[in-house]
Amino acid sequence: MKVAFCGNDNASAYDISAGVLKNVCFVDALNLVPHVFLLFITFPILFIGWGSQSSKVQIHHNTWLHFPGHNLRWILTFTLLFVHVCEIAEGIVSDAQMKSRHLHLFLPAMMGFVAATTAIVYYHNIETSNFPKLLLALFLYWIMAFVTKTIKLVRYCEDGVPLSQLRFCITGIMVILYGLLMAVEINVIRVRRYVFFMNPQKVKPPEDLQDLGVRFLQPFVNLLSKATYWWMNTLIISAHKKPIDLKAIGKLPIAMRALTNYVCLKEAYEEQKKKVANQPNQIPSIWLAMYRAFGRPILLSSTFRYLADLLGFAGPLCISGIVQSFQNTSQNATNTTGKSKETSNSYLSSQDFLGNVYVLAVLLFLALILQRTFLQASYYVTIETGINLRGALLAMIYNKILRLSTSNLSMGEMTLGQINNLVAIETNQLMWFLFLCPNLWAMPVQIIMGVILLYNLLGVSALVGAAVIVLLAPIQYFIATKLAEAQKSTLDYSTERLKKTNEILKGIKLLKLYAWEHIFCTSVEETRTKELISLKTFALYTSLSIFMNAAIPIAAVLATFVTYEYQNETTLQPAQAFASLSLFHILVTPLFLLSTVVRFAVKAIISVQKLNEFFISDEIGDDSWRSAESSVTYESCKKHTGLHTKAINRKQPLRHQLDSYEQPLRRQPRPLEIDDIAIKVTNGYFSWGSGLATLSNINIRIPTGQMTMIVGQVGCGKSSLLLAILGEMQTLEGKVHWNNRNRYSVAYAAQKPWLLNATVEENIIFGSPFNKQRYKAVTDACSLQPDIDLLPFGDQTEIGERGINLSGGQRQRICVARALYQNTNIVFLDDPFSALDIHLSDHLMQEGILKFLQEDKRTLILVTHKLQYLPHADWIIAMKDGYVLREGTLKDIQTKDVELYEHWKTLMNRQDQELEKDMETDQTTLERKTLRRAMYPRESKAQLEDEDEEEEEEEDDDDNMSTVMRLRTKMPWKTCWRYLTSGGFFLLFLMIFSKLLKHSVIVAIDYWLARWTSMENGNKTGDSTDPQRSNKSYHVAVFSMLCGAGIVLCLITSLTVEWMGLTAAKNLHHNLLNKIILGPIRFFDTTPLGLILNRFSADTNIIDQHIPPTLESLTRSTLLCLSAIGMISYATPWFLVALVPLGVAFYFIQKYFRVASKDLQELDDSTQLPLLCHFSETAEGLTTIRAFRHEARFKQHMLELTDTNNIAYLFLSAANRWLEVRTDYLGACIVLTAAVTSITHGSDSGLLGLGLLYALTITNYLNWVVRNLADLEVQMGAVKKVNSFLTMESENYEGTMDPSQVPKDWPQEGEIKIEDLCVRYENNLKPVLKHVKAYIKPGQKVGICGRTGSGKSSLSLAFFRMVDIFDGKIVIDGIDICKLPLHTLRSRLSIILQDPILFSGSIRFNLDPECKCTDDRLWEALEIAQLKNMVKSLPGGLDAVVTEGGENFSVGQRQLFCLARAFVRKSSILIMDEATASIDMATENILQKVVMTAFVDRTVVTIAHRVSQILDGDIVLVLSDGVLAECDTASNLLLKEDGLFTTLVKTNK
Repeated sequence: MKVAFCGNDNASAYDISAGVLKNVCFVDALNLVPHVFLLFITFPILFIGWGSQSSKVQIHHNTWLHFPGHNLRWILTFTLLFVHVCEIAEGIVSDAQMKSRHLHLFLPAMMGFVAATTAIVYYHNIETSNFPKLLLALFLYWIMAFVTKTIKLVRYCEDGVPLSQLRFCITGIMVILYGLLMAVEINVIRVRRYVFFMNPQKVKPPEDLQDLGVRFLQPFVNLLSKATYWWMNTLIISAHKKPIDLKAIGKLPIAMRALTNYVCLKEAYEEQKKKVANQPNQIPSIWLAMYRAFGRPILLSSTFRYLADLLGFAGPLCISGIVQSFQNTSQNATNTTGKSKETSNSYLSSQDFLGNVYVLAVLLFLALILQRTFLQASYYVTIETGINLRGALLAMIYNKILRLSTSNLSMGEMTLGQINNLVAIETNQLMWFLFLCPNLWAMPVQIIMGVILLYNLLGVSALVGAAVIVLLAPIQYFIATKLAEAQKSTLDYSTERLKKTNEILKGIKLLKLYAWEHIFCTSVEETRTKELISLKTFALYTSLSIFMNAAIPIAAVLATFVTYEYQNETTLQPAQAFASLSLFHILVTPLFLLSTVVRFAVKAIISVQKLNEFFISDEIGDDSWRSAESSVTYESCKKHTGLHTKAINRKQPLRHQLDSYEQPLRRQPRPLEIDDIAIKVTNGYFSWGSGLATLSNINIRIPTGQMTMIVGQVGCGKSSLLLAILGEMQTLEGKVHWNNRNRYSVAYAAQKPWLLNATVEENIIFGSPFNKQRYKAVTDACSLQPDIDLLPFGDQTEIGERGINLSGGQRQRICVARALYQNTNIVFLDDPFSALDIHLSDHLMQEGILKFLQEDKRTLILVTHKLQYLPHADWIIAMKDGYVLREGTLKDIQTKDVELYEHWKTLMNRQDQELEKDMETDQTTLERKTLRRAMYPRESKAQLEDEDEEEEEEEDDDDNMSTVMRLRTKMPWKTCWRYLTSGGFFLLFLMIFSKLLKHSVIVAIDYWLARWTSMENGNKTGDSTDPQRSNKSYHVAVFSMLCGAGIVLCLITSLTVEWMGLTAAKNLHHNLLNKIILGPIRFFDTTPLGLILNRFSADTNIIDQHIPPTLESLTRSTLLCLSAIGMISYATPWFLVALVPLGVAFYFIQKYFRVASKDLQELDDSTQLPLLCHFSETAEGLTTIRAFRHEARFKQHMLELTDTNNIAYLFLSAANRWLEVRTDYLGACIVLTAAVTSITHGSDSGLLGLGLLYALTITNYLNWVVRNLADLEVQMGAVKKVNSFLTMESENYEGTMDPSQVPKDWPQEGEIKIEDLCVRYENNLKPVLKHVKAYIKPGQKVGICGRTGSGKSSLSLAFFRMVDIFDGKIVIDGIDICKLPLHTLRSRLSIILQDPILFSGSIRFNLDPECKCTDDRLWEALEIAQLKNMVKSLPGGLDAVVTEGGENFSVGQRQLFCLARAFVRKSSILIMDEATASIDMATENILQKVVMTAFVDRTVVTIAHRVSQILDGDIVLVLSDGVLAECDTASNLLLKEDGLFTTLVKTNK
């Protein structure tokens, strides 16, 4: 066929006798002119521009701008492109009906398409480089295009072309679009004045983009990039080269920061408050406030959602159209032999145009692309709004916490737990509700639309199917509520199990030494069994929910089609069948989601109630009671802090700025007496919020620059007085007057020490500038240096909740140091000596208080019980029962109140006696020892964590970037296999088999439907009706059977996956627990407790609850996609060719996404914890923060933490959108290729419908495949961590002797021979004992001493084979202990450890967990340990409760219980390992007495903490560096002047 612009089948085509414009072909040619003009002008500019750009690498986004009308221009251009596509299609379809090619029908449209594309690219480049003058070219183009199109339109009107003709409509729309684009261009000129005006407007890009830290560009990029998340590409691809960190994701844009949103929400909430101010019983509505602040984006998102849902129905309609047209054309082809083609200029009507199969295919493709874009946009907007709301709520909660009245917290109206829940749970519930809330109003519309369309397709029988779905929906809701209940009970059990596991791990040394590990292990297993039963319920409901989701559509389809067959005379058409199937798929999703959304809505309502209660709870009083004088300064500071929070927080702390503010006021001459008094309370009555005065009639004054001591018995209101002065209590009447400059300059150390989760240095400095000299002076005064030296990173070590646990005394000294370090006028110290021993108290008093504070002339108020310090006080306030007993100097009191003075003297004498006892027990060295023991294994800790990170299969030498990256992109298949097999091979096989079978059946159902509809329609020519009727019954019967099988298999598969997951979880936990319990003691010394606990908490939780659903979802979506691809390929094998490029694209998308998603998920998790900790920390340290006046600094920190967490979460959800948009577009491409190949090469209309139906399902499931893969990869990390512990070596429990060969009463005598003993902790470590020889006769009392690290404790552990005896042996009563089974050996010896350990349970359980002994024996043991009377007085006697760690007994009592425990086990050998180190003298004397009397006939080996304990022993062994240095009686050893023992006694006495 010859090609000519106007076609060569018509001579009049080139005739212009009637006038040039009358010739259609010429008008079309005229339409080419503007397009060619634009291409000629813009191409050189673009190429020159791009050439120069590439030399600049990439324009930084700080030049990015949006010209006026930016979004409108993009929308118009996209519409224009769409209309061009229609024009091209219309031209081609019309042209196909001609005899020869008429290029003028579609060539100008094609050029127009290219030109429109060029226009938007050109515009984008001009915009990003901010060079508006070049826009003139576009302006000219729009004018020319507008003019030429108008000419064409006028020409059509003159010709009388009717509106029903498509070409006329298209031209009309084009004219409007070009006109609008022209208007947009004129508007840019009007606003920016870049031409025709004298002074062009200078414009700066948005503030966020000038700040190079903002990397989240979604609000600033153009519309196309916004819709496709194109700007994320760099981040996601860079994740492959190096992990994404906080620096890579930068800061939040200003509009999304917590502060911005907080201001918004706060204003809306205050408005609500004003509304209800007059109505006493109404509370302000948070819902309305939220709507005011965040309503608009929600509406925008809902609009997107409606558009997406409506476009979603294009799928079924297009399928119906395509199949119908295909069927008609194939039938027509058989009926007609061919018509002659028309000759004239044919105009197509819209109906003919839409009747074209290829046009429908392209329309389907475009509808899918648009639908998915709108859907993702809707998701993104709700998620962004949800994150903004969460930020605002967190800031509101935090501000409220800072103003909560103390009584609220102490009286238990608001517990810390409740506050933590508000932060961790309620805000998240509301955020999730926002995510899902557009569904609430979008779903009903979707359901109604779907039902109407179904009714149109199938009539009444459609309503039957819809009824099935609607009736089964309540069951879904019921299952969802049950799921939530099951999860809650599971949580309770797992908390209990964790508590038990924690106890085991803390007391593991004792359990091993007493051979009790199995008893405790069983107890954990029992709880675990309960937890598993609860998990089974959870799994059952989960699988039911999955089953309902899969089975409902099958049931609905079955009901509909069977009804249709028997009700209608006509047979079912393929077009109807597949369109209705597709509609059912659309309908099921909203119904399944509806139950979830309703559940979240209910939760959100509850959360809002809780937030309401919290927001209207009592607040602390304002500072109105301060003297009027200071109010001026206060206001000015207030204003100041409000304006420059950043300046204050960053550069220097608040108080220096405040000082400068107060300077002018300070200089006013003031009467002297005011200056002498720092604080004065007149006629004060204060209460803790109950209305009853806790402190009454308080009249005190506190002299400036002097030390005031407040003394009195426990509970007489000393601490309350301090808090009342600080304004923490309710003032019933009276006033607190502050000397002007003091109130903003207070330092305070509370009675209960409060630390931040920060370094030691940050805890002491507390926001003040660092001054090295001052810092050193303070740490010395509080004798912190030795403690700091023990910490792994000195004063840069993290302490606090998540850091290293310090003892009470160490914590208290840090808090005192904080108060001393601050450069404030007034210092409040609340009982700073309570947790300190006498040496430290004296040192602190001398160096810290008398020297450091008095030198600075600071006013000090000290609450204390240590009356020996009274002589140092300048002023004393004695309290009793909430009122002031006496006030004055010590001399005043001595003369005026002799009785009180005498009372104090007797108390001081008593304290002095206690002191003498105390002088020997040195609590501090003990605390330091504990700390050192906690720190000792840190080198091996680091090494262990490194091993944890490395992959097993990685070679160490090849540690370059590429391997690391290879590991990052590789799925952990090995771990997956381990997980799957731990559920047992039978279940694994069953799962795989049932899954495959189920999907085959589902495919068979659809295939049968295709066969049935196609055959029946082919059968129409048959005469008789009987065979058809029987045929119908046969088809219906097979169809019903297949559907039934499908439903049953859905249930079986969902159950097997959950069952397999449960079995795997059960086995993994069981193996882990047993492995850990039997591990060598060295493992527990070198592995941090938290690390082991994490395996039992977080990791076990993931294995229990998260992996099975992920695995289910992954296998389901993968198999669905595979069966769909298989089905399409079966219908049209040509599809496989197109699949190759799509498959490659998919592979790369998932590969890049998985790596980035993993990093972003880790960032989200790791930024959440500090935020939650900061909240709970603030709530605990409220009084301290308020006393220091540091609220602004803490708020700022909270806002930073919130923003950090939000940006991580925002990027994570943006990455999910990035993936979904890409997989959705891929899915749309699959639909397009499937449609085109089926139409071109297909034969059967049924199979064509089937192929399209499956292609549509792929679009829904592709992104789930990737998302689930990424999730599974993260979750498999938990399995890997658990597995890393399962490879650990266990202790060798089997001995060479059989337990039955060991005599029942061994060891009877208690004779010990140590022969050439060599001991080490592990094969690769140096020996700790070398060639030790000793002989201990039965019944001897032996002492072992030596300097720290000489091997004393190692020797005691060697008796129990807790360490590796690699040479020599220990023989007890003639049996070498290395031959005995471990359990036998350890159950026959007794030991008392240095740290007294008790377990939660009863006293009986602690003395005898094996329940072997009679009550008399237990009472006897308690009597020997001098505990009998104490235990008798407890409720329940032997069954009295012991709390966790024995916290309800003192340390001394706990140690005596341990002694009783050793006595209960009637062993002839007792080993005491520094047993008296942590107890007071009185308890130690009891112990010594008992050992001498009750254990008179047993061999006792004492490892001495102080040498004085073993002077009266029968024999003393002195160790030095693992070698036995001396061995003799104590008296003989003391005769050696220069002996080691003598020097030890001299230094230690």
